[in-house]
Amino acid sequence: MPYEVRGGVALHASELWPFVQDMQRLELASFGTTQFQAELKGCKLLDKDRFKWAAQESPMPEEERRKHCRGFLTKGLEKKAPIRLEFTAYGQASLEMATGMFELLRQHKARLFAAAIPRSVIKPDTYEAEEYLRKDQVFLLERYFYFLEQEKQHGLLVMDEVEKPKTGASCDASRRTFGRQERDVTGQPGSFQRRFSSPLT
Repeated sequence: MPYEVRGGVALHASELWPFVQDMQRLELASFGTTQFQAELKGCKLLDKDRFKWAAQESPMPEEERRKHCRGFLTKGLEKKAPIRLEFTAYGQASLEMATGMFELLRQHKARLFAAAIPRSVIKPDTYEAEEYLRKDQVFLLERYFYFLEQEKQHGLLVMDEVEKPKTGASCDASRRTFGRQERDVTGQPGSFQRRFSSPLT
């Protein structure tokens, strides 16, 4: 059964800038360039086409892969069709980048949080469903809250802007869901679930 997954990565503030620098180095080592300021997306790095392109040839030497990746990206800007070797290099570089990112997350002591629901779930036609966060999103934030409580740390949420209308609606729903609750969230264990439980079923 296919699932919709919402998740995030938690990094300590002291690890954030070193992680960003290592990501930039990894991108250069994988693609030979910084992709002309385009944002890297995990769903694109692991797209089925990237796997297909990567499997067209045996793994390339690093310098050759980077050379053909630069050709692939340059031709994209010039609206020209890349050659087969360039597609192959770009596919292999994408998988190299994805693998390297997981290693960097491990090195920088990242914590992963995720919640999944079946994609077949139909959104109910109710006021609560429109105005408040879905229960899976509340559970995701609950895990983050308990992690911070356990580590005796403060946390900051940085949301990825996938689509402006959806991102804005999610922020508004967060304010409505949590803004109506008590401001003090430092109670006994279980306080998050009592104070921030979603009204959605």
